[in-house]
Formats: sequence, structure tokens, C-alpha cells
Amino acid sequence: MNQIIESKYKLDQAKILEEVHVFAPATVANMICGFDILGFAVDEPGDEVIMRKTEKLGIEILKITGDDGKLPLDAMKNTVSHSAWKLFCDLGLQNSFGLSIELHKKMPIGSGLGSSAASTVAGIFALNELLGQPLSKKELLPYCMEGERLACGAAHADNVAPSLFGGITLIPSYEPLLVRSLPVPENLYATLIYPKVEVQTKEARKLIKDKVQLSKAIKQWGNIASLISALYENDYEEIGRSMQDEIIEPNRSLLIPFFDEMKQISLENNALTFGISGSGPTVIALTNDKANAERIEQHLHHFLHIHQIEHQTFVSKINERGPYVKN
Repeated sequence: MNQIIESKYKLDQAKILEEVHVFAPATVANMICGFDILGFAVDEPGDEVIMRKTEKLGIEILKITGDDGKLPLDAMKNTVSHSAWKLFCDLGLQNSFGLSIELHKKMPIGSGLGSSAASTVAGIFALNELLGQPLSKKELLPYCMEGERLACGAAHADNVAPSLFGGITLIPSYEPLLVRSLPVPENLYATLIYPKVEVQTKEARKLIKDKVQLSKAIKQWGNIASLISALYENDYEEIGRSMQDEIIEPNRSLLIPFFDEMKQISLENNALTFGISGSGPTVIALTNDKANAERIEQHLHHFLHIHQIEHQTFVSKINERGPYVKN
């Protein structure tokens, strides 16, 4: 990947910081109908990274909180430090000084909300800020994708791209890598429901069939094209109609308890659409009204409580800011 990092990046030593604290947002990958090519960022939850410059060479993780001991402290096995170290070395800084990292997980792991992506983006963004912003977000993206390769075996961008750029992103091509930012309707709200059941991304991807019926593929292509058009036209009704998954959801929904019931409840309470966030188990209802989003949250909370399914809920607008430095 060092073809991205050329000698034109001359670091200004005066701009290098001693410490930086960064927040990066969770994401909804796929946007139901756009497997591996669409995604958007949300205001909450998200992850935080504190990165410091050290005299000791190398990179180390000093602390991880909020992970219940699930994540490795080994710097080469953690997505945050693994990706940051690649960038650090490509900039030729590995013999200049070192880095220490604190990772504070503010979101559930394995939730389908881009947990590994948010951590990785926070780490890469933090390193770029620490070094005085030598690279653009476009140049940072491949390093964020390396974290996804480590986490789930595929360097996809549908989580890291919206977390890094904010808003709604489309990845029309991976070779060459292209990212397009799409319009964000002002009144679009997401109700996120995370039922605390385990769905591993690697396992969820195994449910995806290698072959798809042509009729279903045609309908899915039409949905994606219609969704993009509706975003440009601010057409909420068409956004809801087009965000339907003919290919992935029928299999993945089987891993999520009461999926069909939650979908029915959401649609009965004026949801534009309902589906799976990423590989699940988080599900998402989209509305064009905050009151409706909160009403859906209350109804789904009540339903899952009755059925004794432990869960978390979030209501958020589309996050157009992306990662930022915390004061």
C-alpha cells in the first residue's frame, strides 16, 4: 500500500502533536439493498481512541475499555493498531518515535454497526491528526480497509467509508477504489435495535449464495438505482420503497430473533422501511420524522422486553460529520 505514500509528504515537525483524542461513528452498512457498496454513519454509538507520541519505538495498546475483555491487546492483532502501524511505517516514521493507544469501545461488538470499522477509523484519523494532517481522507481509506481485512477477512469499505467521510457513501468500484458521497435528506432518522445475540460477520457472509436468480438481481439493481435517485430528489416515499433486499435478507434474517415481528411493528408505526444493519443482528427502521423514530423505538423495546430479549436501542439522524477530535 506504500504506493500511496510518496516523498511529497514532508511532515512539519512543528505540527506533530503529543496526544489526540478522536471519536468515530458507528455505521449502517449495505443500506438494506446495497450489499458491500452502500452505507451511512449515525450520530451514536461510536468508538474513541486516545493516541500519544512516545519516545519508545513501536506501537502498543495501553488500555481497552468497554469490550468485556474480547479484544486483543497485541498491537498486531488489533484492527486499530494494526492499521495505524501500516500507515506509520509507510510514512517512514517507525524509527523516529513510537505510539501508544487507548481504545474506548462505546458501542457493542459484533452488532452489525461497524464496531471494528469505527475503532479502525478512529485510530487512522487520530494518527493523521497527530501528524498534522499530512493525508486526505481519500488517502486514509485504504488503511481503514486493512482493519476490515483483519477483522472479517474482507477489505470492504461499506462500513469504514461512511465512518470516515460521514453521511451516505457509495462504493461503485473497488479496483480502482472509488467512493462517492450521496445527498443526505434532512429529515431522515434511523431507529437502531440491537438484540444481544451473536452474529459473526464471517459466519453471516457464509449464508450468502454464490449464484443469484437473474430476476432477483434485476430487481435489486433497480432498487439500488431508485434509492440513489430518491436521495437526490429528497423523495422519502421512494427511499422506503427502494430499500428492499431480495438477495441477502431472506437468509440473514433467520439469525435474528423475531425479525419478521419487528419489521411488522415498525411498518405499522410509519417506518419507511425496515431491514438489517450490516451483517446483523442490529436491525434498522428509517423514518422521515423524529417522533415516529422514537415511537418505533418504544414499541420495539416493549416487544423485546416482553420476550425477554436483552437489547440496546438508538435513534439518530444521518451523521454527516464523520470522525472528529474531542476537546
